[in-house]
Amino acid sequence: MSFLEDLLPVLWSGKFGERIRDYSDSFIENISQSMSNITCGAHDEEVEGCRDDSYALILKLIAIGAILIAGVCGVAIPLVGKKRRFLRTDSNLFVTAKAFAAGVILATGFVHILPDATSALTDSCLPKYPWSKFPFSGFIAMMASLATLLADFVGTQYYERKQEKQNKIVQAGPSDAVSESGIVPVETRGSSGKVFGEEEGGAMHIVGMHAHAAHHRHSHSQEQGACQGHPSEDSHGHSHSHGIASGDEESGVRHIVVSQVLELGIVSHSVIIGLSLGVSHSPCTIRPLIGALSFHQFFEGFALGGCISQAQFGSLHSTLMACFFALTTPLGIAVGIGVSSFYNADSPRALIVEGIFDSISAGILVYMALVDLIAADFLSKRMSCNLRLQVVSYFALFLGAALMSSLAVWA
Repeated sequence: MSFLEDLLPVLWSGKFGERIRDYSDSFIENISQSMSNITCGAHDEEVEGCRDDSYALILKLIAIGAILIAGVCGVAIPLVGKKRRFLRTDSNLFVTAKAFAAGVILATGFVHILPDATSALTDSCLPKYPWSKFPFSGFIAMMASLATLLADFVGTQYYERKQEKQNKIVQAGPSDAVSESGIVPVETRGSSGKVFGEEEGGAMHIVGMHAHAAHHRHSHSQEQGACQGHPSEDSHGHSHSHGIASGDEESGVRHIVVSQVLELGIVSHSVIIGLSLGVSHSPCTIRPLIGALSFHQFFEGFALGGCISQAQFGSLHSTLMACFFALTTPLGIAVGIGVSSFYNADSPRALIVEGIFDSISAGILVYMALVDLIAADFLSKRMSCNLRLQVVSYFALFLGAALMSSLAVWA
């Protein structure tokens, strides 16, 4: 102990100590600059070049109405139309529209949100160290995607166990209990003809670890008549339930998790974009955002509404989730209008907060679009057995991604 006591003063007083002090002083100074609420000079010039408070307020009110209507229509179509034959969640039209919406969400994450996060976190107003020395936006987006995978897996396991407990109660007595999550219990039918882990329309969920093995266990019975939708039974005539949950239950569990995680990703971005639009004083910035945000709010709502509809939530639960999505961006704009007098959107602090939240949103949306929307549908048995549906869905996917990407020219 005495050796360390003698060594520390020597190190602290020498060149090593000077470097440590210089580094700590520089680090503290950079942190204080990053938390500053003072407007950057370059941003000040840009705002003053196109500033009109009264006209900007009119455009904000128009944006609130337009985005609210677009969001309500988008999320309501799958929920209301699930009782109509052509808009049911198992119809080809719905699968095609969902593919288009998945392309919109994917482009939103890659082309709109992630570049905005990078621009915010590498802005000239921020200290070069550490913000320009490390790709924080990509790193945060990557960690958000991995965290979404973890949440997806944990959520699936949680709801599977809850569904198993509920099934035991149903089998023990004739009670028609409804789960605490608002999900109507699905009757277990061994003759459903679905592979364990197979979703409505033939999609295989990705996170469930037992889906792959189950698929191979049933492959011998699917080789003949699988595309015709015939139920699969083995040579002894008994169904392939094997004591595990049915495909209908698994599908419901997956869509519960997907709908909730997808809404989290969309809402976290909607808050930031609504707040940013609300505090802006520039009509040049607000005007192109109205059309762009209305467009992507509609199709994000359609994708989310489809997942909510497939999750078989109760009416109250579905309505609350739909309203929460539809109101988030308009409320963000309203809050932005209220705090615009003292909230400085061009300060280093605001840039860091915006960049971090946008990075998280980008990671969540990219994961959800690729794994739970695109892969789940495009790698399904239903898609592989229908060439026309494949062509139309791929066209819709690329079209949605291209149209949403093209909006980056204006917003």
